[in-house]
Amino acid sequence: MSTETSTEKTVEYAPEHTPRMRWTEHAPEVYKAMVRLDAAARQGLDPALYELVKIRASQLNHCAFCLDMHTKDALAAGESVQRIVQLSAWEESRHFYTEKELAAIELTEAVTVLTDGFVPDEVYEKAAKHFEEAELARLIAAITVINAWNRFGVTTRMAPGHYEPGQHK
Repeated sequence: MSTETSTEKTVEYAPEHTPRMRWTEHAPEVYKAMVRLDAAARQGLDPALYELVKIRASQLNHCAFCLDMHTKDALAAGESVQRIVQLSAWEESRHFYTEKELAAIELTEAVTVLTDGFVPDEVYEKAAKHFEEAELARLIAAITVINAWNRFGVTTRMAPGHYEPGQHK
């Protein structure tokens, strides 16, 4: 009688970094104001689009904490893994998104990466064709808010991996 033994591979990951500070504990009024601003910006926006915008800005800003949070929230809300994965290469993967989503993603990039000092007219006009003014104003607000969240996360080195979907809603 022979017995087979399975050898499990042990993987040793790099250690998790320690956050520089828990900014929300030291500036609770700012945190609460950000939460209210985020909630106001979200009103009237499609939840799937909202998460795509947050993920794309967080990719551009290299905010691992926000990427962890918003990919988990998007998956919990029914977003597909494929659309999330392809988001970083959306220009080559346009067929995964609607024209409205593409306009929002392009606007997200323009607002997030202001290296030229402005949002190009053609990007803004494309978004304006797909969104009514009130919705466009909220989209711009949502993009601005996630950029602020990203800056808190990156600056204080918030550690990804511990977020549970819906935890901060």
